Amino acid sequence: MTDVSFFTFRAFVLTIMTLGMMASLTEFRFGHKKLLGILAVYSVWSIAVSATLLWLGGELLLLRLFYFTISVPAILITYWAANDTPAQAVFNYVTQILLSLLAASMIRVLAGHLGLNRWLHMLLLCAFYCTVIYLEWRFLRQPLRALIKLVPARWGVLTLIPCAFCAYLIFMAAWPDNYLDNLPQRVYIYTGLIPMLIVYWAVFKGLLIQYRVQMERQSDALLMVQIAALQEKMQKVQEVENGIRILRHDLRHQLHTVTELVARGDRETALAFLDTAQQRLDDQQPIRWCRPPVLDAVFSSYFKQAKQQGIRVTAKIALPDELPVDEGELAIVLANALENAIHANAGLPPAKREIRCKMVGNPGIMLEIANPCDKKVTFDVRGLPVAEAKGHGLGVQSISAFCQRNDAVCQFALTDGWFQLKLIL
Repeated sequence: MTDVSFFTFRAFVLTIMTLGMMASLTEFRFGHKKLLGILAVYSVWSIAVSATLLWLGGELLLLRLFYFTISVPAILITYWAANDTPAQAVFNYVTQILLSLLAASMIRVLAGHLGLNRWLHMLLLCAFYCTVIYLEWRFLRQPLRALIKLVPARWGVLTLIPCAFCAYLIFMAAWPDNYLDNLPQRVYIYTGLIPMLIVYWAVFKGLLIQYRVQMERQSDALLMVQIAALQEKMQKVQEVENGIRILRHDLRHQLHTVTELVARGDRETALAFLDTAQQRLDDQQPIRWCRPPVLDAVFSSYFKQAKQQGIRVTAKIALPDELPVDEGELAIVLANALENAIHANAGLPPAKREIRCKMVGNPGIMLEIANPCDKKVTFDVRGLPVAEAKGHGLGVQSISAFCQRNDAVCQFALTDGWFQLKLIL
């Protein structure tokens, strides 16, 4: 294999592996088939550009121009296919390019010192990239995606960090010569790792603090929903009790009236009068959906909101007094799910508005909430629905976090025009 062919192949492998690193932390809005088509087109472009630059000016020219001819198109294509904002995309993608450049250069220097041939060098390179992609997917993807959703703003300034370090790295690697042929250039490159690690440590520490603050705010907001539901339930119960007390006070007057009607022989009027009194008494009886008081309050509050908006509610609930999980946390899950169902019904014609809720407590807690949906719903790689607008989707994230804390199984699906949430604990 000629030098041009080998280095073209090497550049292609590095490009695809770097794209894999970028994709490991990205949520895409396209399906797998379309993404593979985009990757195929970009691969042709990458191979053609790399071969042309190597033929015209060798590896040094490729090193100087690859960022603009290969990396920038990769950033633009990935951003086009992803759900991130421009600032979030640049921070994520350029950071991955920066890590890839450092890793590729260090592995190449190491391979040279060890005297490895080209193919052992490529094998070591692929093993490293596959390991990094797996570790990022396994351990970094979920925290980063949650952080992006909870802290959607303030990423603009942060993008300057990977861009500055990336520009420094490319300049030091390609000017005045190839860094492999100039020891001072290699020293400058790897010395730059020290401030880079310090800056990134400070950045991620600050982002972690913001993440915790946002999580606390979200928990406080959900707790306020829970408290408001309880207060509304207690107020309703108090109102019903007062109404029943008044009816009982009036009962002796009603009995006197019925007695008088019977004495006159007006039996039909007496029966009608009793039916009306009984109906008024039945209307004052509170509806109790389940025995756990907090869950009962949440059901009552959100079912009431649904009925006020003309949404039909079909509910089958059978829960025991004792629950295998914290009642307050489960109440937050219900509040989020029912609120999302109510919002989804708001844009439908009145005849189609409906919520179906099933929940049982034996042998384990099983919850199913369904509502009609006439829109296309996009799901991410974890099976969670992707929010249509920025700042939305916190309820789904909260439900997902509950499932992870309590080893529960959660599934979202769109089947036959019905959006369904199923949770098994």
